[in-house]
Amino acid sequence: MLLEVFLVLGTVIIYFLLSRKKEETTLPLKEGWWGKGQKPDTEEDTTIRPFKVETTEEELSDLFRRLDQARFTEPLENSCFHYGTNSKYLRKVVSYWKNQFNWKKQVEVLNKYPQFKTKIQGIDVHFVHVKPRRLPKGQPAKPLLMVHGWPGSFYEFYKIIALLTDPGLYDEHVFEVICPSIPGFGFSEAPHKKGFDSVSAASVFYELMLRLGFKQFYIQGGDAGWLICTNLAQIAPSHVKGLHLNLALATKMGFMQLLSILLGRYLPGLFGFQDEDVRRMFPFLKKVLYKMLLESGYAHIQATKPDTVGCGLNDSPVGLAAYILEKFSTWTDLEFRDLEDGGLERKFSLDDLLTNVMIYWVSGCMVSSMRFYKENLQQGLGTQEHDKLTVQVPTGIASFPNEIMHTPQAWAQKKYINIVSFHFMPRGGHFAALEEPELLAEDILHFVEKVEKEQLWRKK
Repeated sequence: MLLEVFLVLGTVIIYFLLSRKKEETTLPLKEGWWGKGQKPDTEEDTTIRPFKVETTEEELSDLFRRLDQARFTEPLENSCFHYGTNSKYLRKVVSYWKNQFNWKKQVEVLNKYPQFKTKIQGIDVHFVHVKPRRLPKGQPAKPLLMVHGWPGSFYEFYKIIALLTDPGLYDEHVFEVICPSIPGFGFSEAPHKKGFDSVSAASVFYELMLRLGFKQFYIQGGDAGWLICTNLAQIAPSHVKGLHLNLALATKMGFMQLLSILLGRYLPGLFGFQDEDVRRMFPFLKKVLYKMLLESGYAHIQATKPDTVGCGLNDSPVGLAAYILEKFSTWTDLEFRDLEDGGLERKFSLDDLLTNVMIYWVSGCMVSSMRFYKENLQQGLGTQEHDKLTVQVPTGIASFPNEIMHTPQAWAQKKYINIVSFHFMPRGGHFAALEEPELLAEDILHFVEKVEKEQLWRKK
């Protein structure tokens, strides 16, 4: 209890020292040049080019050679996933990778949806663009931009796309889905200059949506997609009809929010907490602070020296898999640390997990994807302009119980002032689109329904 008191008092003091009032409600568009060398005087080629995932036999031969030569370290007895990926289970994954996993078949899966590339601010941006096969008469499709995070990829959305673009499932709202790869991730070109952060990515995706002809659209994100979509809603509130998130970290904390850390467990109603908020958050030191300290070491590395560890991961497919799979275990359910297999196959298939790993391997994007942490965190938490601005557009939040950090609606409201939908989801964790596509699709549709009805009412 005493430690909690000191924690809150210290945080309150820091808050008042650093806080500044901001009258602006929109974020300036960040137009940069991320290509090699100096920006040319000629106009940028805005052509949208078809793209397909392709892998050569030489690349696959090199992969299998590296898998064959992998060195494994025996895990500690009964360590399960508490020290990271358990090498006994990792051996099983590598054996499956070599002998059963069919990458060529998975390439066909990846290519079942139309993919494209286009040059924006000097770099090639890759995206999946899926239109409905048919539309109910007189009903246009609603553009929906969906943004992944790390260590995920555009493939996270492959199970939810059909649920959103098939008018036979939900006649009320049918979507035209755009899933880009964040620059430096997957098949999007990596920025060649320092400073490419979430605002930069949001500016690129804003230009992408305009280039595709969308004047108004919905956006959805989790993990890094949460921050990128939040920034996009701040940059272009008149273009973003609604913002849906399955992660909404509280980066803007007021005095009452800080005080609620100390007293919310005992006086939840005073701070707008619901019973589920209390269950997920308290005792605060154990359920929030200790968990974050225990699970955030990777973020410190990637926010300071990403290239050092990244070079090793980019050179070893087994190391790459170990690093990525550990996050898919812990972030899906923290209790999976108690299992020797990390519980990975309880929620995902090895084909899905290895397809995501292979996207990182064949594109060689591990180092550039890890740099995204440094670009966003090197200036400190809560210090950038977007951290101090609210979000005005209608917002929906799907709060999954096993998310890496829970944000109560009372806290989220400080940042997202127009929350029209906030739901405690019955199950699921961090990789919601891949783990629970039906639940996430239903929540997106529920949110869009509320936004559309409200806008219709306003027009009347």
